[in-house]
Amino acid sequence: MASASSDRRDLLLEAGLALTSELSLPSLLRRIVRLACQLTGARYGALGVLGPGGGISQFITHGISTGERSRLGSLPEGRGILGALLRPGPPLRLDDLGSDPRSVGFPPHHPPMHTFLGAPVVIRRTVFGSIYLTEKQGGLPFTADDQQALEVLAGQAAVAVANATLYEQAVSRQHWLAALREVAQATLAGSEPSEVLRLVAAHSRELVGGGTALLVRADAGIRQGLEVLAAAGPGARTLTRRLGTLPRDPVVSAIRRGRQLVIQVPAATRNGRGPRTAPLAVLPFGEGGPNGGALLALGPAGARLPEQEAVEMLAALAAQSSVALEFQQSQRERQRLALLDERERIAKELHDGVIQSLFAVGMGLQAVAPAADEVTRQRLERAVLELDQVIGDLRQYIFGLRPGILGSSRLAEALRRLGADFQDRSGVHTVVEVDAGVEERLGAQAGELLQLTREALSNVGRHAQAASCRVRARAQARSTVVTITDDGRGFAVGKARGRGQGLQNMRDRARGLGGRLVITSAPGQGARLRLVVPHG
Repeated sequence: MASASSDRRDLLLEAGLALTSELSLPSLLRRIVRLACQLTGARYGALGVLGPGGGISQFITHGISTGERSRLGSLPEGRGILGALLRPGPPLRLDDLGSDPRSVGFPPHHPPMHTFLGAPVVIRRTVFGSIYLTEKQGGLPFTADDQQALEVLAGQAAVAVANATLYEQAVSRQHWLAALREVAQATLAGSEPSEVLRLVAAHSRELVGGGTALLVRADAGIRQGLEVLAAAGPGARTLTRRLGTLPRDPVVSAIRRGRQLVIQVPAATRNGRGPRTAPLAVLPFGEGGPNGGALLALGPAGARLPEQEAVEMLAALAAQSSVALEFQQSQRERQRLALLDERERIAKELHDGVIQSLFAVGMGLQAVAPAADEVTRQRLERAVLELDQVIGDLRQYIFGLRPGILGSSRLAEALRRLGADFQDRSGVHTVVEVDAGVEERLGAQAGELLQLTREALSNVGRHAQAASCRVRARAQARSTVVTITDDGRGFAVGKARGRGQGLQNMRDRARGLGGRLVITSAPGQGARLRLVVPHG
């Protein structure tokens, strides 16, 4: 008997050393259950971890096969005998589980269990979880020595769990800081926002146990109301397809109001088996509103809701997404201003240099024309008319280069002025229609769009022999559509492809905008240009 007690003391000492050396919390919890069974001779053992809501969030078992465990279904709810040990108190030892009035029975396919021994694991006066042991080998009841040994083990487990938790928190913070540093470096290095957002999504999924992360933006023009900006995780495509099945009202409402949301949502199950819910964290970024953005982090099916610290880390990563998008916008604005300065310089040189020189040449030709013979005089007059046409074209180029009309807030005004000037020069009745919202969505692309429109109107004036022309800019959910139509003589598009610098210039500009240009025409039927510019 003394030998058995000595062996148990030695085993407890070894257990304490083993537990304090284990820094992986999942591995530590499994080891605690194995050691508890070994110390007391129990056939079955389990450790239930208390969740934020007061129930059991994890249930680590020993002695039950994987197949038996899957047949038992979902986690215990923490009622009855199990729930009695989820608050501070002494251990519980029973010779017959079924005879205790607190017993609520077992689910189908559960192994028969009679004798029972359990003890809470208390860390700084707070219950972390409880150790449950049943069916002492040999059919004997658990003894007082078993109870004492389990109490000692529970105390050792509390210290080990606290150490492992602190270690995991330190490692998690280190990974979090490294992730933030990587995202910040990518942002400052001028990486494409899509790449930065992919980094954010990749790091975010690690914070929800290797689940799935999406960065989305609210968009009422999309059927499911959410536009996916970036995604990471094995279930990213599935989640993207399932966006419409998520609780749209609370999710979209949280994004637009800029409020965090952490909830359980239905999980994709196969043949109705497996856990039916998964944790979802919604972390808004930016200023919210109708086009607000958010990070959606979906944990694995059956996982508990993320801890507050993980939610704070996710919120910091979501904020980095906003920084990346704002940084891109500021970079674009800086490039736009630099481009405007350069265009202003070119416009000034064209106006003060080239146009004045051409004007002087024209004046000289007009001065010598009266002294020339009739044939020469007619040729000089034609030359002067050509120079006037060239000067007019140059002035139109200068009009497009001037920074005052390239600001996105004045795009509608610039298009109307362009149409009015074209009508005055060509005599073609021109109507310009610009929907509200076009200016805001195009931003720095406004200048290129204006130049493309100028090129199209120039072609109408030179070749179409039209009586009327219409320019229409419409704002759609994910793009801006510009159409330019005329009632002129038209042309065969197939034969014109590749001929004429004007059409090629417009195609090049459309590609530069990241858009798609479609030209429709036929002899005698006028022409229609349709430009679709996606929103960045």
